[in-house]
Amino acid sequence: MEQPFNEQTSLQLIESMINKAKNNFSESGTLYLLWGIVIFICSMVQFVAIYFFNYQDASYIWLLTWLVVIYQVIFLSRESKKEKARTYTADIIKYVWICFASCMFILIFILIRQKAYASVNPAILVLYGMPTFLSGIILKFKPLVIGGVICWLLALGSIFTPEIFHLLFICAAVVSAWIIPGILLRKKFKNQH
Repeated sequence: MEQPFNEQTSLQLIESMINKAKNNFSESGTLYLLWGIVIFICSMVQFVAIYFFNYQDASYIWLLTWLVVIYQVIFLSRESKKEKARTYTADIIKYVWICFASCMFILIFILIRQKAYASVNPAILVLYGMPTFLSGIILKFKPLVIGGVICWLLALGSIFTPEIFHLLFICAAVVSAWIIPGILLRKKFKNQH
């Protein structure tokens, strides 16, 4: 026998849907971990190649990120097929990250075109902070908020260090903004499922 649909039942349904939507996006942390690890590896390989071996063409390691973009597109299309319902939160987060990617490509293109190479990594650090911070605020997930702030502090610190060490700042940024929050999201996801 069905219960009558009254005001109390209606509020409980709405609250459970909101909680489900929140929990849904706390997802598995897969993309935070994936991007964090790949960016960390690319930055560290480039740093080691230049600093210890004076190998100046080490920037080709970043072509690896295109493979990750392809994987991400496949991963997200599979995930969207599994979705039973789209949430407002997930849509907002998606557009925050689309904005980030667009700004990243445009800004890097402009800085390289203007031969402002020393500004590329500090600008990337600033950009890393934006979607991370906003995602943390939207999801009410403090590790992402803290990670975003750390990215901005590293961007400021990078103006006081030699350019080669900016790659290490990128490593620190992705550990604090994506890898650690990704691990925590993964743990939360496993506990919920």
